Amino acid sequence: ARNALRHFKKFLAQKRFSFPVRSRDSHRTGGIGLLRAAVLGANDGIVSTSSLVLGVAAAHGTYRSVLVAGIAGLVSGAMSMAASEYVSVHSQADTEEAELALERTKLKKDNKGERQTLTAIYEARGLDPPLAKQVAQQLIAYDELGAYARDELGISEKFRAHPIKASLAAACSSAVGAMMPLLVTAIAPQAQLIP
Repeated sequence: ARNALRHFKKFLAQKRFSFPVRSRDSHRTGGIGLLRAAVLGANDGIVSTSSLVLGVAAAHGTYRSVLVAGIAGLVSGAMSMAASEYVSVHSQADTEEAELALERTKLKKDNKGERQTLTAIYEARGLDPPLAKQVAQQLIAYDELGAYARDELGISEKFRAHPIKASLAAACSSAVGAMMPLLVTAIAPQAQLIP
């Protein structure tokens, strides 16, 4: 057993897999979903508020109406981004939960077949069959559903969907993005803003 574990560690050192092993390195891939929501929100805030302000100004609105439209765009854009991101990420979380429920059922009905599937996954990654079987057995003994979720389904706790965090990230970044064209509008002289 020690010899097999030593070979497995050597194998992992040679290959670069994305196993969710805790390390001392400060990788930031766990927050990638929030970064995506924040970038999308900021882009939306900049583009939609700029377009709204330009549209009202081009329609010969007053300086005050241009500012009010920009503020309204900031608030409505942030609310829209929060709601959209919540629904989107919540549906992802629902899908993950449905997949985990299906995997639980499969484990109850055909545990041996599922073990063979997990072993085959490790073999496909380059482990020798006996070592792949041993790795599968040890990971199953440690956290059965976690092993299948991570290696068969690609679901790990680090990358799980978090709807509320994503919606807050999208709303805040949308508001910050919208502030940029709104600040330009507020700072610009009235004569240059409205022709």
